[in-house]
Amino acid sequence: MILLAIDWSSVGIKALQFILSFSILVTLHELGHFVTAKWFGCRVEKFYLFFNPWFSLWKKKIGETEYGIGWVPFGGYVKISGMVDESMDKEQMKLPPQPYEFRSKPAWQRLIIMVGGVVVNLLLGFFIYAMMLWSWGEEYIPTNQMTYGIAADSLAQTIGLRDGDKILSVDGKYVEKFKAIPFNVILDDAKSLQVDRNGEHVNINIPDKFAGTLISYKDLNFIDVRIPFTAIDSVIDTSVAKRAGLMKGDKIIKLNENKVEFFNDFKRQIAANKGKQISLTYLRGADTLNTSLTVPQAGAIGLFNTDPSKLIKIKEIKYTFFESFPAGFRKSIETLRSYWLQLKLIFSGKVKASESVGSLISIGNMFSSQWDWQNFWSLTAFFSIVLAFMNILPIPALDGGHALFCIIEMVTGRKPSDKFMEYAQMAGMVLLLGLMAYALGLDFWRLFK
Repeated sequence: MILLAIDWSSVGIKALQFILSFSILVTLHELGHFVTAKWFGCRVEKFYLFFNPWFSLWKKKIGETEYGIGWVPFGGYVKISGMVDESMDKEQMKLPPQPYEFRSKPAWQRLIIMVGGVVVNLLLGFFIYAMMLWSWGEEYIPTNQMTYGIAADSLAQTIGLRDGDKILSVDGKYVEKFKAIPFNVILDDAKSLQVDRNGEHVNINIPDKFAGTLISYKDLNFIDVRIPFTAIDSVIDTSVAKRAGLMKGDKIIKLNENKVEFFNDFKRQIAANKGKQISLTYLRGADTLNTSLTVPQAGAIGLFNTDPSKLIKIKEIKYTFFESFPAGFRKSIETLRSYWLQLKLIFSGKVKASESVGSLISIGNMFSSQWDWQNFWSLTAFFSIVLAFMNILPIPALDGGHALFCIIEMVTGRKPSDKFMEYAQMAGMVLLLGLMAYALGLDFWRLFK
């Protein structure tokens, strides 16, 4: 029998953020189709957030359009008269074309209608990034300001990195943002890292399959900022550290007679002693004190170090309203490039699809377990751009598939038959449903694993 310990309050907060984020994305995506269809005189029969097989949670007809909310949260749709879509309304397609139908419009108008949603998602992602930069600015640790070097975990050590190494470049190119280094290693399929080790320049060769290992590893954090353990900043009231008598301001100097200089080393030693009793020597003012405790199986004892921002130089960039737009555009391009390169890694076989593909469960888990507006809007912008990219792929049943057929018609002057479009739509839907089932299966396998 398998028992899963689930924090339902955390799950609920993540679910609410997911639903709100995708409601925004889907509604605006479909609005892109709706507005362009109306612009060219097409009749829009339905406008739905989420799918509504058998019944709807809410619906209301205004004019010629029925607006509603479905109960299956996998997307949304607009039903445009005379268009072969997921509704598979074959009866309507048997009737003679009407002037207000999609199929009666010129190919260039149908193309604009089909890419309307993609354009809206691209513009939305760009706009959110711009407004975030205007509101919150940007903070990061410059790679050349890593005073104490890196904390190299077990994966980093397998390729030759060591605690205290200062990374100079990736494949000979300087990376300004320290946290961007793992992404550069993955997305650019980096072959080497150049580091400063105690004043000596050392070249670290990266194995061929390292990107595939890293992409599924601990949120990519194989290297971290090395921080001195100056003093305890806070102690959780219900923790074993509190029960052992540790207090804010105490400075731990030894763990089982091993000197404690850096907080990363301390956390590593704590994790290595799960379920075991350890002794701690610490300073409180001018006094040297000792205590002992048993490390919980979680591998943490409930205390925190001084805020890293007080020990490491963090660069802050503030943007004016007008400066935020080019900065937001650059971030959108970086996001598109990053996602495209991730797909290339999967199709090249360097990253296993089983380790990288996920469904709604994986997406929902990306949201914070506490409501965090900055994280919420950052993920919404990211998903908006990814949604645009995925929808423009030339797959039947996606916007890109319909757009491709319009382009072919514009080039050849020959329009695909309605029967061909029906078969193409069915094939595309089978493919997409198969991919969704595969991704959902992977998520359940990871959950129970």
